[in-house]
Formats: sequence, structure tokens, C-alpha cells
Amino acid sequence: MKYIDLTIPLGIGTPPWPTYEALQVKYNKRLAPNGANGQVLTHSNHLGTHLDGEIHFYTPGKDIASLKLDFLVHEGVIVDLSDVCGDYDVYTSKMVEERVEVKEGDILIIHTGYHHFGWDSPHADEIRYMVKHPGPDREFAEWAKKKKLRWLGIDCGSQDHPMNTIVRDWMPRQAKEAEHVFKKKFGKTLEEFYDETKYQLMHIEMFPHGIIHAECVGGEIDLLVNRRVTIGFFPWRFVDGESCIGRCVAFLEDDEYAEIEKLKNDLPKTRFGDVYNPAHVENINALSKKNME
Repeated sequence: MKYIDLTIPLGIGTPPWPTYEALQVKYNKRLAPNGANGQVLTHSNHLGTHLDGEIHFYTPGKDIASLKLDFLVHEGVIVDLSDVCGDYDVYTSKMVEERVEVKEGDILIIHTGYHHFGWDSPHADEIRYMVKHPGPDREFAEWAKKKKLRWLGIDCGSQDHPMNTIVRDWMPRQAKEAEHVFKKKFGKTLEEFYDETKYQLMHIEMFPHGIIHAECVGGEIDLLVNRRVTIGFFPWRFVDGESCIGRCVAFLEDDEYAEIEKLKNDLPKTRFGDVYNPAHVENINALSKKNME
């Protein structure tokens, strides 16, 4: 058995979700005179690759410590939507099912390609990563419930569309851009499309059904797009934790890994050595340019 890391690097430069506390690190001990190096960390739970737990939005829900390992680790599928979604786009269950087979009870990770705009990438763009990425509508949420998905993952700042969060009020210039896209594609304003009844629906409407999600997935996810694989997420055994930073991993048989290894030699690397596919960036940029015309 071999492993592919689907986790983004975590350091003081890793952006948290807007307004959440970033990672702060200080040394409280050093080898001289204390005999060991020791660090103290301060951060929010919504930083780097992390799992949103039920009680993040649902008071009677499970804490992170209550999540069983056979829930966190299971067969699933990673779907690439970077060929159909640019800035501010809305993805659908049809887009997913046109590319992969999603089985009842699966883990589903959405590869929008926006991890390419993460802080460790040559194409780093924090605003694009957090504020311009695509997201779903209620149709997708209802489909996920019918499929009884275990949990979802996304390779950008939020499982919700950024313009269906408070970000819409915080970033008026980007909201204006998104308004142009929504009027062009759907003939509706943002407020008409994402009205108050849909606010943060991927959190508020899904967590009571036990369908939670991992955000800021990344690492070497480009190696596994449109592929069925065993996926695991490993948060702390965090009593009363509403969410938690963790490690997201794909498990491969040795022969599958050998096939993947061949791909790695031909792809460029990020700042911290993860491989990435620049074709995804080209697709997103072309779609985004078309959206803004």
C-alpha cells in the first residue's frame, strides 16, 4: 500500500478563511539553555486542510472526537471540474456524474483546480482562492443527501460558493464581478440566485444530516482526478472540537502507485515539492476570461 498526500502545507503564510485567526508560532524553549526546542501555536480550526465538524453549524451535532475511523476512511472518488468551472461559476451534480461514478455512501472530493491559487503555488492568489472559486447550489446539496455521501472535500476556501457567504458583503469589488457573471449566465442578481433561504446551505443544511466536509484539500490531488480511490481524513481526537486541522490521504495499491509515479516525472512542482498540472490553470483562466466578457 502506498499513499498520496492531499494536504496543503501549513505555515504562518497559510491563509485562514477570511477573518479567522491565522497560525502564529513562537519558541518557548530552545536547546540552549532548556535542552530542547519547544513551540507554542495559536490558530483557528479553519486553517489549512481542515474538516468542518457538525457542531460548527449544528448545536446538537457530533464533535470531532465522535467521528469514527470507518466514517473518516472509506472508498470515494475525486472529480475534476476545472474544465467547466471558472471564477464564480456554479457546479452541479450533472457535471460530477458526467465525469465519474458516484456510489451511495461515497466520499466525494471536488477538484475545482483552485488549489493552484493556494499560497504554495506559482500561481498563488489568495483572493481568488478564497473569494472567486466556484460552488454549488441547493440542487447539488439535495443530490448529495440522496447519495448519502459520507463527507465531501473541496480544494479551495469553502464548500459553499463564496458569494453565498458573508464574503459577499466583505468583498464588494469581487461581488460586483460575480454579479456580472450571474446576470450573464442565469439572468439573476446574486441576491436573487443566492437568496436568504440558501445562505451557506452546504454548512447549514447538510450538517444536520451528518454530511460534513473537508476544505482546502490539495497536495498532489492533480495525480488522482476523475479516479476512484480509498480516501482518509485524520483530525485530532478533539473532544468538543467544532472543526479540526488534519491530514487528508489517498491510499493506493502498489501497482496503481507505480502508474502514478510515472506522471510525477513530467509535471512541474509547487514551492514545497507537490506536483501540479498547469493545464488545469489554463482551463480555469480561459473559462474565467469568458465569464467576464
